[in-house]
Amino acid sequence: QVQLVESGGGLVQPGGSLRLSCVASGYTFTTYAMSWYRQAPGKERELVAVTSTGDITKYLDSVKGRFTISRDNAKNTLYLQMNSLKPDDTAVYYCNVQIWGRAYWGRGTQVTVSS
Repeated sequence: QVQLVESGGGLVQPGGSLRLSCVASGYTFTTYAMSWYRQAPGKERELVAVTSTGDITKYLDSVKGRFTISRDNAKNTLYLQMNSLKPDDTAVYYCNVQIWGRAYWGRGTQVTVSS
């Protein structure tokens, strides 16, 4: 079965960096685009970044230039490098893949940006 496991979240000061990881299993990793979403308290879940199997990437405007999505196909792992973090980046971050019209999600990892 499809399984996505995020890690790498934590508490960081404004301006700091974190790298999130998502280890995928249960499907052919290289076949599908993958995404990072985030959801802050009281907010709608929003798409943060997407990467295709050909490494074409798209980003939420507010994270452009600060976040980088990438994938290591040999490790079945998706990454989100987050630099210059801001308090508004505080949220639970989720790994996502859509297969045959069904969305699969990890449990999420908490990112808190605070001084």
